[in-house]
Amino acid sequence: MKAGSTSLRFRLLAGTLIWVAATVGIAGWMLQSMFEQHLSHQFDNELSMHLAQLAANLETDTSGNPVLARPLSDPRLERPYSGLYWQVERMTSDSRGVIILRSRSLWDAQLKVPGDRLADGERHTHRVTGPDGEALRMLEQAMRPAEHPEQAWRLIVAVDERLLSEPVDRFRTLLIGTLTLLATGLMSAAGFQVVAGLRPLKRLRNELSLLRDGRRATLGQDHPSEIQPVVDELNAVLTRKADFVARARHQAGNLAHAVKTPLAVMANAAAEEQGPFAELVRTQVVSARQQIDRHLALARVAAAAQDKGLRCQVAPVVEGLIRVMQRIHPERRFGFAPSDEDRELLFRGEAQDLQEMLGNLLDNAGKWARAEIRVAICADAEHVFLDIADDGPGIPAGQRDLLLQRGQRGDERITGSGLGLAIVDELAGLYQGRLELQSAPSGGLHVRLTLPRQY
Repeated sequence: MKAGSTSLRFRLLAGTLIWVAATVGIAGWMLQSMFEQHLSHQFDNELSMHLAQLAANLETDTSGNPVLARPLSDPRLERPYSGLYWQVERMTSDSRGVIILRSRSLWDAQLKVPGDRLADGERHTHRVTGPDGEALRMLEQAMRPAEHPEQAWRLIVAVDERLLSEPVDRFRTLLIGTLTLLATGLMSAAGFQVVAGLRPLKRLRNELSLLRDGRRATLGQDHPSEIQPVVDELNAVLTRKADFVARARHQAGNLAHAVKTPLAVMANAAAEEQGPFAELVRTQVVSARQQIDRHLALARVAAAAQDKGLRCQVAPVVEGLIRVMQRIHPERRFGFAPSDEDRELLFRGEAQDLQEMLGNLLDNAGKWARAEIRVAICADAEHVFLDIADDGPGIPAGQRDLLLQRGQRGDERITGSGLGLAIVDELAGLYQGRLELQSAPSGGLHVRLTLPRQY
């Protein structure tokens, strides 16, 4: 599914714009229809008025022929081809009319009308062609003069339909322009409203980003009333999670101390005895201590790795460990010269975990180096890299992967902390990092520890 189809902003904008366009379009159609109906009604009323005026002004002369007692009031009837016409016919038995009178506006033309039958006083409406080829709306009525009831006259009034269509076209053009402006304004307002309405969600997203990066512990309390309840619930979840992690760490520490005390008693008792059984007890106590240390370290790191807000400076931890290693391995030289920029690098995790991993790597380097260990730190946009290179015998390429497996050691004659490279690799993996073994330029081992960077 495309991202646009799941966007809340897209849905709101699309729904609003479609609704505005449909509403404005329907409103425009209704307004135009009402205007056209109103104008058409007025048009028909005007025809009826002219027809009534024509009937009122007709009289009969001494011969019984119709004459116009006085001119009709509309001046267009005196202007040739003006678009407004009248005509009087004498109806024959075959419903054909003989033109008797006509308006001056017809000039030398005449209106051709359908030969339909009309009852006295009945009116018919037709659409006919005018003298100038224009379309006319015509209204006709039959009447009989009181003086000569045997005669039947057909009174005709016609008007150019352009007098109706042109105002409708002008109104339509004006209406389209006005409604387009209105729709544009409504759509712009809707777009602004959607953007402004969703701005608090963008702010909440930024706060969550800061929370993820560890730049703040909780979300703000000044969100809109519709969003604040969600923020409060998230803050409650964060607080509950922090309390749970703290209790779990405390319980793990208590368990370690509770188990280590009996192990220490067993180790002391076995040290005072000789024989295979005492040696077996000593060996198993050492193994148990190593397993406790390993699992406690993994549990602590697993909990800390979930907390994206943790941070610690890398350079001070390295310098502190080097001072310790110089006392443990006084015959080795540890070289570490970070730049000012390197001193600002932050590891996204606990300082204790960084000390655990680096301490093991530096101790291994101190045991195997002939004279010198070089330590360096660098970083890219997402990671911090710690490089430790010694001038010792190194490790053959075929054995490097083996040493990263749990329980494997390079030389059983060399005493160690019990954690080994495998546990360092596991701890780094819990932080989404890794441990790499390479060859150093001096021929020894080059270890690169990659860890997540914090800002």
